[in-house]
Amino acid sequence: MTPSFRQFHAPGHQRGAVLYIALMLLILLSLLGIVGMQVASMQEKMSSNYRAVNVAFQAGEQAVRDTERSIEALDNNTGDAGSLTAEDIQRLCDDGYDPTRWANEQTLANAPVVNVRRIEACIQGEASLEMGMPESEEPTRVYQITAYASDRDDDNNNEGTSSAAIDTVFKL
Repeated sequence: MTPSFRQFHAPGHQRGAVLYIALMLLILLSLLGIVGMQVASMQEKMSSNYRAVNVAFQAGEQAVRDTERSIEALDNNTGDAGSLTAEDIQRLCDDGYDPTRWANEQTLANAPVVNVRRIEACIQGEASLEMGMPESEEPTRVYQITAYASDRDDDNNNEGTSSAAIDTVFKL
């Protein structure tokens, strides 16, 4: 019995297949890393936009609530009505006011902006709003408040990138 020996090929006969496979795997892993970075970057931009829209909406809500408090202060003569005066409140019904058009005319630099209209005389079917009897008592005051706000941040000199418009009806 003769011992069997394996024969090894000299380095000149090897073709380097492992090197090619390793390089291809390295290229694939690099591509996966690049795609992963692009996805993460896109998600960061989306979350930033989502935050900006939410900040603009919350600023609009704050402007509406501040205006409601100012209207109550004007009505009750309790003092501080902020920057809102009785002359700022419009009282015309048929003036062609469209909240959407009004909001589209506003700019991010001017936000927040509020438009207030007293509309109880414009409303049909007063009974559903419990507006009182026509001759016995004054009808309940109803206001339409339209606010336009942005995510502008004066502290950081941020001019804003997103805006929100809110149109509400406020019954005093």
